[in-house]
Amino acid sequence: MRLNHLNLSVTDVPGTVSLMETFFGFARTPDMPVNEHMAFLRGPDGFLLSMFRARDVAYPKSFHVGFLQDTPEQVLAVRERLLAAGFTVPEPQRNHGRLTFYFDAPGGFVIEVESFLGDTDSD
Repeated sequence: MRLNHLNLSVTDVPGTVSLMETFFGFARTPDMPVNEHMAFLRGPDGFLLSMFRARDVAYPKSFHVGFLQDTPEQVLAVRERLLAAGFTVPEPQRNHGRLTFYFDAPGGFVIEVESFLGDTDSD
């Protein structure tokens, strides 16, 4: 069994689509709508991400979508690209053997970008 899809309620469908395409490798799904009300994107591994616009999005404080990078250098590179695009992104932190940062996505939810450090540091 594997996870097939995730549906997110978002306040900004076009902004979230742009973020997912530009920074996380998602692509629009042929023959499925992408507009200001809804979108269907496929990840590089075939995972389906659907989004529907909602006026008020109130995910629990701990809710986030995480993207694992292969190396800490890739985490830093994603952060630099996000900063260059105008996102507010904190410095990555070492945490339990990972390099990680969280930022607010335009749709009203939080994204984490992380990589394992490959050492025995147990911050």
